[in-house]
Amino acid sequence: MAELTLTTFVTLDGVMQAPGGPDEDRSDGFEYGGWVAPYVDEGMGEFITEVFGRAGAFLLGRRTYEIFAGYWPEHDDSADPVAGGLNRLPKYVASTTLEDPAWGPATVLDGENLQSEIVRVKDALEGELQVHGSGQLAQWLLARDLVDEINLMVFPVALGAGRRLFPTGGLPTAYELTASRTTPAGTAIHTYRPTGRASFGTVGS
Repeated sequence: MAELTLTTFVTLDGVMQAPGGPDEDRSDGFEYGGWVAPYVDEGMGEFITEVFGRAGAFLLGRRTYEIFAGYWPEHDDSADPVAGGLNRLPKYVASTTLEDPAWGPATVLDGENLQSEIVRVKDALEGELQVHGSGQLAQWLLARDLVDEINLMVFPVALGAGRRLFPTGGLPTAYELTASRTTPAGTAIHTYRPTGRASFGTVGS
């Protein structure tokens, strides 16, 4: 059985929207796209390569699938874990509107029965079923305790606006830190595994 892992770029104030470029996602008037660019370095690249080297398949939201489909087929390299993996490994797209995905191998999961479809896919795979980006899908998965591990890449910038990974109203969840490192550019990379509902008490009692 595969593990479902989520790898996400976030700012210090938790924003995950449009890390890669100015026009990646301008929804809700977001004007700060491309905030990752000043912090790309060798340490970040090494970690991303490690993550993609563990992939057995990818689970993507429709928008992220379309962004990737517009880029990675034109930058293919079978020896590169990122390009080679994305272009060749199975991709599962969670969508109620996408009917005929052109960038394969790809399968559209039934949005009306998404949870059971994801469980079925995990049962049939080895390695990791990886989610990258896919903000709305990531929030949906977290709200249903479907994520086995989170790789949070926290960049040293705050934006004050934009879609956040953990929205108001999410499940109070406790996590165990299993790994941590910092890149030369100051990006903190933390790997967490959920341990159950958050607990509460009084400090010093």
